[in-house]
Amino acid sequence: MRTLIEGSGLPADIYSAKCPTRQVLDHIAGKWTVLIVDALADGTMRYTELRKRIDGISQKMLTQTLRQLETDGFLTRTVHPTVPPRVEYTLTDLGHSLRTPIAALRDWIESNINLIEEARRSAAR
Repeated sequence: MRTLIEGSGLPADIYSAKCPTRQVLDHIAGKWTVLIVDALADGTMRYTELRKRIDGISQKMLTQTLRQLETDGFLTRTVHPTVPPRVEYTLTDLGHSLRTPIAALRDWIESNINLIEEARRSAAR
């Protein structure tokens, strides 16, 4: 099913920055999104657990990415009324549906990593 430009009935152009499909693709193709979804595939996690699990992510990027994933419906954020508040993140059904393409991409990378590393070494010479 092709995305239509709202109110026009015309098909959206994925190469246009205004295309809703492009906007979602830009978001889910980000390295932090992929890593967060993959980490949450194991189950509910707290913010600090995610930060420890995903090496190299800054507090700012983790917060921004989690907010966008929540806005897009890929995860739920649950705040438990404790002192200090305990916040947990869980994938929704939509978020779990991303696991299949992420796993396929990981499999492809693992199958081709030697060729990629060889190309990088050749380019560095």
